[in-house]
Amino acid sequence: MATHLEKSLQGDIDLIRSKITEMSGRGEQALKTCVRALKERNRQLAYTVILRDQYIDELEKEIDRLCLEFLVRQQPVAGHLRFVYATIKINAELERIGDYAESIARQIIKISSVELPLPPDRFVELADFSIPMLRNAIEAFVQQDAQLARETMIVEDQVDLLRNQLSADLLAHLQQGKLAIPAFTPLMTIARRLERVSDQAKNICEETLYMCTGEYSKHKGTEVMRILFADEHNSASAMAEAIANSLDNAHFIFSSAGIDPRPIDPRLVTFLAEKGIDVSRHIPRTISQVPNFDHYQVIVALTKEARKILPPPPTKTVGLDWNVRDASTVQGSPEQVHAAYEETFHHLNTHIRDLVEAILGEHVNGEKTNAK
Repeated sequence: MATHLEKSLQGDIDLIRSKITEMSGRGEQALKTCVRALKERNRQLAYTVILRDQYIDELEKEIDRLCLEFLVRQQPVAGHLRFVYATIKINAELERIGDYAESIARQIIKISSVELPLPPDRFVELADFSIPMLRNAIEAFVQQDAQLARETMIVEDQVDLLRNQLSADLLAHLQQGKLAIPAFTPLMTIARRLERVSDQAKNICEETLYMCTGEYSKHKGTEVMRILFADEHNSASAMAEAIANSLDNAHFIFSSAGIDPRPIDPRLVTFLAEKGIDVSRHIPRTISQVPNFDHYQVIVALTKEARKILPPPPTKTVGLDWNVRDASTVQGSPEQVHAAYEETFHHLNTHIRDLVEAILGEHVNGEKTNAK
């Protein structure tokens, strides 16, 4: 027969689980409403999602309070401690999903009166993977089902593939003049937010695995250094990303973005092809479309405008300021344009190699120091 303390403990756990389930349900419903609003071009539904986001925020605060009270009252250890720790992390992931739904709704309002060349079914297909992923991730948490968590995580790769295909199609329509420029960024944002739901669902599964097994896989690979290059139009930054990736170093993840991204300059594609670097499939993106932006350890601003995205102190992110010429803006003869690209390439290539060598050297020295 269960003691009073055991009943109290289980009651608290059941209450917290029910609140997580409720919060997940609200997030899932918000995403479904967004999908319907996109299909029907219904601004009223989009506004509903925006207005109801406050309920998800309130639930986040309530769950945080319940977890804190659980820690103080029950003083959990072992599995119960992992439960409350995982709950706190999952609560934050669900709040982000609510934010994604609100963001999608705002983008839908922007494009509600714009003719779109792509059928909404492409976005619905993406949602049909992401939303069930979220549902299964929460079920795995509530049921303490490690196997379901592992199976759910696998779906993320398929979501990434769908989003990449959709982004490439949107860019192609933009370049062919079939998609209005004002609609390009909102549609890219919608695709990215739907894909990010799957990322958060995967995070929830990782927290569930930790809760169930003590296996903590969320930060495997933290030895990888993430470097982001940023400029105004994702032009010079695209070149920087391509140069960096050509180094083929598994210790780094390189990305690029622009404050106001534009389609890649065909002259840049031709120039880099001469260097043996293929950027023909590069998809311009905004800062908000960078996956796991908060996880980048180094951000390199290539233009004065890009300095705005450097995080203010105090921060662990290293901000670097490289002032390079955006050769895509150069007007003149083919020789003059080529010379401008050559100048920018040389500048970036030199600085990137020096930065990479410095980071690798610091990493090696750090290991030697720790070994003493």
